[in-house]
Amino acid sequence: MKRHTLMTRIGTMAAVGGLGATTVFGASATAISTASNGGSSSASAVATGNADSTAIAAATNGGRAVADSVATGNRRGYASSDAIAVADHGLAISTSRADARGRRGGRAVATSESVAAAIGGVAISNSEADARGRFGGTARSNSYSTALSNHGFATSDSRARSRGSFGGRAVSRSDSLSDTFGGVATSRVISDSDAGFRADAFADGVGLSVSGPRRRSHTDARASASATRLGRADSRLAVIEVR
Repeated sequence: MKRHTLMTRIGTMAAVGGLGATTVFGASATAISTASNGGSSSASAVATGNADSTAIAAATNGGRAVADSVATGNRRGYASSDAIAVADHGLAISTSRADARGRRGGRAVATSESVAAAIGGVAISNSEADARGRFGGTARSNSYSTALSNHGFATSDSRARSRGSFGGRAVSRSDSLSDTFGGVATSRVISDSDAGFRADAFADGVGLSVSGPRRRSHTDARASASATRLGRADSRLAVIEVR
């Protein structure tokens, strides 16, 4: 089955569901879980402080899907986390975590999105975004992870971390994708930025791993940027492997 067909089935399954367990602590959290034809599904979402959390899980034809989303926003920080897991006669696990904290005049924004989808295979996706803004600094972290498996094994891991202090601005973006048809595909991306006194630091990392039947592909990428005292650092990289 081609990838566009897989994504069509993912959209159809995720669009139909019932209300699952939701935990809210002064923010907004939504969990949706649906199962049919012997499928098993679970979803959990937790939002704390200034945060939004969403978890969606769908399973059919003996599939198993698990989604877990956690978002924490503190003081002048805002966090958004989304986790989606879809399985059709396979196993899909998706986890997403976003943590943003601003203190003493600092601002922070953390956004994390994770998607795992499997048809007769295994797909595991993990996304983490962490941002800290303090003493008048600003920090923004964006993390995106997607794992797609059609009778294969796909794992994707994305992590974005940013620190801004004393008027500095730190921005990190991490984007990881693994996709396989009857093979093995793994992708890992880490983006890290740190900005001090009125400095700017930008880190942008992209990883793409794609494999065909009985083939293996692997990508490992890390972007790191650090600046202080009115300086500027910019790190951008992309790692792609198709087999």
